[in-house]
Amino acid sequence: MHETIGFKVFRVVILVALSIFVIVPIYVMIISSVKPLGDVEGAFTWWPTTFTIQPFIDIWSTVPLATYFGNSLIVSTIASLCSVIIAIFASYGVSRWRFRGRTTFTTSILATQMFPGILFLLPLYIIFVNIHVNTGIPLVGSLLGLIITYLTFTLPFAVWMLTGYFDNIPHDLDEAAKMDGASALTTLFRVILPVARPGIVAVFVYSFITAWGELLFAQALTGQFQSLRTLSVGLTQYSSETAVFWNQIMAASLVVSIPIVIGFLALQRNFVAGLSAGAVK
Repeated sequence: MHETIGFKVFRVVILVALSIFVIVPIYVMIISSVKPLGDVEGAFTWWPTTFTIQPFIDIWSTVPLATYFGNSLIVSTIASLCSVIIAIFASYGVSRWRFRGRTTFTTSILATQMFPGILFLLPLYIIFVNIHVNTGIPLVGSLLGLIITYLTFTLPFAVWMLTGYFDNIPHDLDEAAKMDGASALTTLFRVILPVARPGIVAVFVYSFITAWGELLFAQALTGQFQSLRTLSVGLTQYSSETAVFWNQIMAASLVVSIPIVIGFLALQRNFVAGLSAGAVK
């Protein structure tokens, strides 16, 4: 059925409105980051009267942004890798084998996504404190505790998503590998994972972005320790009781967004599903 002119106009209007809704805040952030502080605090202007890159220089000295950057990179990378590795084995087992409690397991995974993360803050904090008391392993005030916390968010989604990917990969591939004498692990690593690469990349990117921008748990677990703060917590340090460096906040927000944007642009083609189509010949 051919589209009517009215529908085409409506679609264009909606797309333009959505584009403006997304682009305007980014534009304001960029423009504010190259304004002197006095211009940002004054009446808003769509174009700066004075361009300056000083905010991009000052953000590294006002707060130890480089330290926060390193902490976020460590936590996000390790949490994402652990999430992907654990999810690969769990998802392959759920997808390829039928066992007692399988339905309960998958349902429980989906159920965890129904609750807001703040509900888990106090229980996790109490658990970490008790682990420290009984084992001496410090999880509150450590990057290890933050990594474990982010795994509780990302791992259920990762298992659920990769299970769906593995379910869509023809079982004939497993049978062909088995006939060639390959073990289950060999089949997983040499046959299944290359086909499931888009799903693995998607899970890694999702886990990384979740850990990179999370604030609530990072503030609760590392906020009192300056050397352990992540970027999301560090950005709050540009405001104090006496002053708020709005131009530096915008500049720092722009800087910390660059790795995510670059990573997404580099990996976006791997989000396309369907590499398994025609895999069995």
